[in-house]
Amino acid sequence: MKQYNQIILLMVLGTFGILSTELGIIGILPQIAQHFNITIDQAGLFVSVFAIIIAITSIFIPLLVSNLNRKWLFSSVLLVFAITSLISGFTTNFYIGLLCRIIPAIIYPAYCSLTFAVVEEIAPPSEVQMGISKVLMGVSAGSIIGVPITTFFATTIGYTAAMIWFAIINIIAAIATMIFFPDMKGTVMTHSSQIKSAKTKLFYLSCLGIVILVTGVCISYSYMSEFLQSVTQIYDTTLTLTLFLFGIASLIGTWTGGKLLTKSPDKTVVIYPVLFSIILLMLYIYGHVTIPTIIFMILWGAFDGVLNNIMQYWVVSAAPQAPEFANGMYFSMLNIGITIGTSIGGVLIMNYGTMSIFIGSVIILLFSDIFLYMRVRLYENII
Repeated sequence: MKQYNQIILLMVLGTFGILSTELGIIGILPQIAQHFNITIDQAGLFVSVFAIIIAITSIFIPLLVSNLNRKWLFSSVLLVFAITSLISGFTTNFYIGLLCRIIPAIIYPAYCSLTFAVVEEIAPPSEVQMGISKVLMGVSAGSIIGVPITTFFATTIGYTAAMIWFAIINIIAAIATMIFFPDMKGTVMTHSSQIKSAKTKLFYLSCLGIVILVTGVCISYSYMSEFLQSVTQIYDTTLTLTLFLFGIASLIGTWTGGKLLTKSPDKTVVIYPVLFSIILLMLYIYGHVTIPTIIFMILWGAFDGVLNNIMQYWVVSAAPQAPEFANGMYFSMLNIGITIGTSIGGVLIMNYGTMSIFIGSVIILLFSDIFLYMRVRLYENII
């Protein structure tokens, strides 16, 4: 049990480093635009291109590296994230900066997808979902600590300071993995057997539902910082505090999401888009007023944490016999949704103003519920 907890803790630390690098960018799009002398929608490419690459590589990278030693695979990925962050921080060339997002995105699934597979290998059957929730807390920790600190460095010192922060946390995670992570051999399972076991209508329907759900969320999520700064007029320390509270709520939501999915998965998933849409509508109405906005941002954070669990659970539970492939597809669907959502959000902002992202999100979220409910009705006894 001691080694199990140690492995989980190290994967939480690594996930925190990688997700801080991914999510922290969302909070500093205005600073990216200033640093590279580009428009805000061009800065959005740092989010959408990263997501596109992950969407593609998540389909095959986890299978290609599933037989490698986990210790050295994980530490190598973390070192690449650290090096590319440093390079990005010390260049003003937009294309080099974008390249430094593409390179780590290619190997991102080699870490994040396989951490879930490791949990499924080492956790007792009754503890698998809570073990996954603990790893997902690394995602929430990226929001709690990573995003606010990134925003603080970028807004008070500059973009370069934010990139140095990314490098430091990934180096720390890499060194800790090298020293404390046990030698763990990969699993040998043919690519064709995993893919074959996932080729079901249930799996296709689950993936489609998650893509649409994530698209709806990311129309707003990807431009959260832009909304808070341009509409609510929240800057600097107040912005950092708001994102910190968002992250704390996300951590609580991640833990709560694991409990809810263990007890009542179908109801949790189906009701999620409806309740979250209400929060976004409240932000659309009260987004110009600081205190109500901060309150609804905290609620948004809690729902963001629950979403982390829902996405992984909904895809992987549809193909339990193909964990590496299913977890890879989860990240693929997640990032396809991020790409589409970020693109739609950018178009809405450029043509209809920042507040239009909330209406766009609500429409897509409610549309996604059709496919989530369809799975429940057609396959209610699969779990």
